[in-house]
Amino acid sequence: MARYDKYEPKGGGFRARLNADQLKTSAGNPLGVGLNGTGRVVLGAGTTGIVGVLATTKDMKAGDVVDVMTHGECVECITPLVAGSIITANTTTGVLSLTAASLTQVPIGFTAEALTATQVRLIVRRGMQPFIGT
Repeated sequence: MARYDKYEPKGGGFRARLNADQLKTSAGNPLGVGLNGTGRVVLGAGTTGIVGVLATTKDMKAGDVVDVMTHGECVECITPLVAGSIITANTTTGVLSLTAASLTQVPIGFTAEALTATQVRLIVRRGMQPFIGT
């Protein structure tokens, strides 16, 4: 189960309420998340763009407060993530992958080491990006 490992509680993320029910990440990786127009956590970009990742160790309900990681480390992330790779999050689904950065794939960090044959450590470094627009 993907879970937070190193998380500095004052500067490594923020807390917000979930917009919808979220199952625990027992069979997958953390997900890229954003905030919607009411400031609630949604999978994918929402209205803010991808602002961090979410790993839940239990099923959560809409309205529950969660910790969104912007700077820290997650362990027990599974394939297709492999050690020594840049990791991106899909702006629609929040799914993490090795896909190159684009308008629909936002870099959120990188992987540092293989913990086992199928698990890696994910280093999350998702800060605010420069505003691009008119």
